[in-house]
Amino acid sequence: MQATDDGAIVFDPSAVARLGSGGFDACWFDPDHWRARGAAAVLGAGRGAALRASTADGDWVVRHYRRGGMVARLLDDRYLWNGAERTRGFAEFRLLAELLGRGLNVPAPIAARYCRSGVHYRADLITRHIASAPTLAERLRSGDIDHDVAARVGAGIAAFHSVGAYHADLNAHNILIDPQRVWLLDFDRGALRTPARSWQIANLARLRRSLIKLGAARNGDAAFDRDCWRPLMAAWERGVEAPAAQIGIGGARG
Repeated sequence: MQATDDGAIVFDPSAVARLGSGGFDACWFDPDHWRARGAAAVLGAGRGAALRASTADGDWVVRHYRRGGMVARLLDDRYLWNGAERTRGFAEFRLLAELLGRGLNVPAPIAARYCRSGVHYRADLITRHIASAPTLAERLRSGDIDHDVAARVGAGIAAFHSVGAYHADLNAHNILIDPQRVWLLDFDRGALRTPARSWQIANLARLRRSLIKLGAARNGDAAFDRDCWRPLMAAWERGVEAPAAQIGIGGARG
């Protein structure tokens, strides 16, 4: 951990070594730093969009934590201080490192920081960018979801659920699909829990609502269930009932 004037940074020392630096430069969390070097590209849309930064260590995703919902009008990007390890960035950094160590397909954590001001703090996270992997939402928009893709998504989610990896916002934007793997992004407020059907099914219900909101059922609920949801759920059921070694968790790429 590296102390700063108003907080601290936790980081992967191997990434810093590849950059030839003795420590993690706080400016690497600043989108303007990368924009000034022509090394930035916006990922997603909206005020909370992340940034892809091109570095000597490969592409990183730089994300500033912002609140959602009604409370965002009041607090925006401020969170109540409850200790360093409970800050949003540190908690997600630690969880990603643990999931990666278990062989799950998540982006490798590079660094996290908090900046404290009184009873509040602000937070940032940097992870490694996963290339050539469109989101499930993007594949839906292009009409590129079939029985096999749906089954791959179901099996991929089962790999996480079988070891108790809870995702607080499982939606079509947080699932990436490349030719070999299914990845989960954004483990803010995620956790490792005892596997249980109650929270696992709630996770899947959230994903179903996301897909329907994005137009997956435009041809009717029956077609959506037949072509997408049933294959996804069937693969998920098989995955959560099998030992992790049998469902092909695989190693996450750096």
